[in-house]
Amino acid sequence: MDWPEKYTFYPDLILGVASTDYSLRPVTWEARNPIRQWRNSQLEVLRQIEPLSQSQQDDYFAEVVRPQFAQEFPDQFMFTFFKGMELIGYGALVHIHWGDHRAEVSFLTPPDRQDPTTFESDWHNYLSLIRLTAKNIGLHKLTTETYSFRQTLIPILEANGFVEDGVLHDHHFVNARFTNSHIHALIL
Repeated sequence: MDWPEKYTFYPDLILGVASTDYSLRPVTWEARNPIRQWRNSQLEVLRQIEPLSQSQQDDYFAEVVRPQFAQEFPDQFMFTFFKGMELIGYGALVHIHWGDHRAEVSFLTPPDRQDPTTFESDWHNYLSLIRLTAKNIGLHKLTTETYSFRQTLIPILEANGFVEDGVLHDHHFVNARFTNSHIHALIL
């Protein structure tokens, strides 16, 4: 498939952290299958109810993700996350509300990067890059939604300047039980 290398109206959204070898790059067609596998293996931390098939993922990338590369005001920006040349995750600015200059942050790494030290490093570096990206496209506010049982993630968000805006009680049904959602926000 002919896949764009850059977002047409935002050609400079390829970023790296100067002190590390982490980088964000616009998502590629080739990344769709690793992303699908990571999502399917971690349904409990996503708002995804059932595993994605290859054809569902292909259709989503072709019909939703690809067209947004050419839009001046896309609903989302999707990125791959690298350490050096290794693909170690993906993330996005989603549910963008251009009138209010805000978006929700999403991020996921493979299951083999979940040990506490790696998880924390990946999140800190990703949040640093996505914050720069959000500023570059003119956003004012970023939000996150985190399930209560992800207690290691909440302090990482707060260490990166996110402040808890509230708790949605019994908001999601995960692993056969209701769980709260913690909403955090960062004013850029």
